Amino acid sequence: MTAIPILTPEQAAAWDQSAVRVGMAEATLMESAGRAVAQLAIHRFPGPARQGVLVACGPGNNGGDGWVAARALQRLGLPVWVAPVSGATPSALNTTMAALGRDAGVREVASDGPWPAVGLLIDALLGTGARGAPRGEIAALSARLNELHLPMVAVDGPTGLDLLDGVSYGAPRADLSVTFGGYRRGHLLARDEVGEMVVVDIAFPTCDPEWPTLMTDHEAMEALPSIPADAHKGGRGRVVIVGGDLGLTGAARLAARSAFAAGAGLVHILAPREAVAILAQAEPDLQARVQPFDQSLTSEAVELIARADVVIVGPGLNRDPSRTPLVLEVLARGATAVVDADALTALQGAVSALALLAAERRFVLTPHAGEFRTVFPSLSPGAAVDPWGAVVAAASASSSTVLLKGVPTVVSGPAGRVRTVAAGNPGLATGGSGDTLCGLIATFLAQGLEPMEAAALGAHAMGRAADIAARRVGARALRPMDVVAALPDLWRSWSRQGRAPAVLEPPILHHLDAPARL
Repeated sequence: MTAIPILTPEQAAAWDQSAVRVGMAEATLMESAGRAVAQLAIHRFPGPARQGVLVACGPGNNGGDGWVAARALQRLGLPVWVAPVSGATPSALNTTMAALGRDAGVREVASDGPWPAVGLLIDALLGTGARGAPRGEIAALSARLNELHLPMVAVDGPTGLDLLDGVSYGAPRADLSVTFGGYRRGHLLARDEVGEMVVVDIAFPTCDPEWPTLMTDHEAMEALPSIPADAHKGGRGRVVIVGGDLGLTGAARLAARSAFAAGAGLVHILAPREAVAILAQAEPDLQARVQPFDQSLTSEAVELIARADVVIVGPGLNRDPSRTPLVLEVLARGATAVVDADALTALQGAVSALALLAAERRFVLTPHAGEFRTVFPSLSPGAAVDPWGAVVAAASASSSTVLLKGVPTVVSGPAGRVRTVAAGNPGLATGGSGDTLCGLIATFLAQGLEPMEAAALGAHAMGRAADIAARRVGARALRPMDVVAALPDLWRSWSRQGRAPAVLEPPILHHLDAPARL
């Protein structure tokens, strides 16, 4: 399948030009884009479209897409009106498409005059490259659209949304946003504003392999490690968890349960004596061993970590200053590790030591925004609007794979390659979700995946399982154990799809459902 890139506005413009260089006329690209918008508008909103469609067209090429969509809807016999921005000189392509629309009988209304009663709005005012707050007539027209409280389809994105950093300058919430070739970064940073997202194919050439790409269901199904018929417990992955202090055993239990749900063969835990007694009674699948967290590793712990395929360090470790030497010792003893939660806090000020250890090992760090700020304080100021750049820099500084949890989740390895995960729903914003993610990533590492692939697959699988669980209990009531319980359903679903792949519907390349409203 075609990779789905995550683009900056500059990369989107460069992709447009590369299409022209290989022989695609700009007018052809615009025709394809506008017709796709019309097709999706009537497919998603057939009833409102029959009541009439108002298309707000800006002076640039985004407005040209709107004129094409209006002409396509007009030819289908739907009542269509265009409200063009009159206070600016239109682009050459916009002028051409407007003339074709008028010749086809598309009617116009003044942006500040009386409007007919319609059922559907199309926002084609500003394109991918627009920065800052809308001004003048465009701002007034956008505000007027928003006052109508009708279903709205946005071409590229709603007016007033910066598609580089996701900052909204009064952008109305679109019900559907249609974009071309790949997502823009702002789409994934401002999910509430863009609503349902659809990426359509308008015949762009292959994207630059250096651009960040989206993890898709197809890629996840392809990456999921298979388990042979003659598998034994040692061959399915041995995971050791260092965590679960007294009063915090739940974090380690979630990591263990998700590891088993992902197919791990053996899961061990190292914890203080009082916690081991609780864990042994609560989780009979676990093999628990005593390890005081304020002391060096015991000889039994050293041997267990040496035999492990992957070590998880952090869930329920407790934020005590004595944890730093223990975390560094665990990382020095293990060849592959997932570092999360309290272990990340313990690494505050120790990135150089971490990088030295990582030079000969495979580490995956899984911080949320606060933990990222603790471990990488100099990189955190820009992480909210540019998680891609922040994660690349963090992976380079730590010589590790870094997964920054959020909306979206972004993963990068030391080589600078970047994956993006947009699966999931707001129900995952719950204590324990990170522990669940650790178990998934660790199991996929133990079963042979490379760190980047294991991290992206783990995050995507957890997001998809959360969507299944939310259909049962609702996103508002979602708990991590609901996600773990939904993992078997996800594996069965992917297995069925692997035998009978879903048929795509051209020109759609990918779509994201609108976020659940809690």
